[in-house]
Amino acid sequence: MKRETVLMEALPYIQTFRGRTIVVKIGGHAMLDADVLDTVIQDAVLLHYVGMRVVLVHGGGPEITDKMKAMGKEPKFVGGLRITDTETLEIAQMVLVGKINAGIVSLIAKFGALGVGLSGNDGKLLIAKKLKLQKVMVDGKEREIDLGHVGEIECVNPGILKDLLDRDYIPVIAPIAIDRKGESLNVNADTAAGEIAVALGAYKFVNLSDIEGVMNKERTKVFRRLKLSKAKELIKDGTIVGGMIPKLDSCLYALENGVENAHIINGNRDHTLLLELFTDAGVGTIIRGDE
Repeated sequence: MKRETVLMEALPYIQTFRGRTIVVKIGGHAMLDADVLDTVIQDAVLLHYVGMRVVLVHGGGPEITDKMKAMGKEPKFVGGLRITDTETLEIAQMVLVGKINAGIVSLIAKFGALGVGLSGNDGKLLIAKKLKLQKVMVDGKEREIDLGHVGEIECVNPGILKDLLDRDYIPVIAPIAIDRKGESLNVNADTAAGEIAVALGAYKFVNLSDIEGVMNKERTKVFRRLKLSKAKELIKDGTIVGGMIPKLDSCLYALENGVENAHIINGNRDHTLLLELFTDAGVGTIIRGDE
């Protein structure tokens, strides 16, 4: 395809998206590969300069694990869930806020825009409560486990994000929340991103993953377009399993609460964010409500 054809194909999308809010959750391999992350942030900066109000939310679980091991602390998991004791929470904050968040803000500056790093503690952006005991299967038996300093989000106060967006900044958010006693809690980044998209009334919520999109059970086909009800069926019938469940759940929650479009795409390929948003075919899965 000729370059001018590609640009003209993008034109109606740029016109539609101008002035609208897009929340992008960055996760998976993009958090570990500097070249991949460079490309993602380049795409985000381009979206910013064509008029979209861009908000980035990032995870960092693998990097937390690596840092813990480097500091001589063995990560503890029960039934696949991380136990976050006080020391683990401190390391998580160090990695998420001090390293990853600051690094993304620096990349935004490198590519010519202005980023501001935040955690959910800033401006009481993310208010959470401690997660209840979780039921998990251990050695074939169901157990109730206390995950420690892990929270579930109760509310989002988006005022600080709106102020930054109005001033032409790109907010970058680490998934650390605060409870009503002023204590920090680690929260799921996918969930946080979906909640933020709802609170901002985002037009689009994009979840960057390590797979091409929502796939069939045989993993041979990507569903390019899904309705909300069909996506729910895929969870119920076991097509969607493991780590993809919270990603898809965050998309469905966003759609059920006012966000118009949700996307799951592979963040490991060059410029997939632009290709998904500005081409007719797209490269991942777009999910919309049933109406």
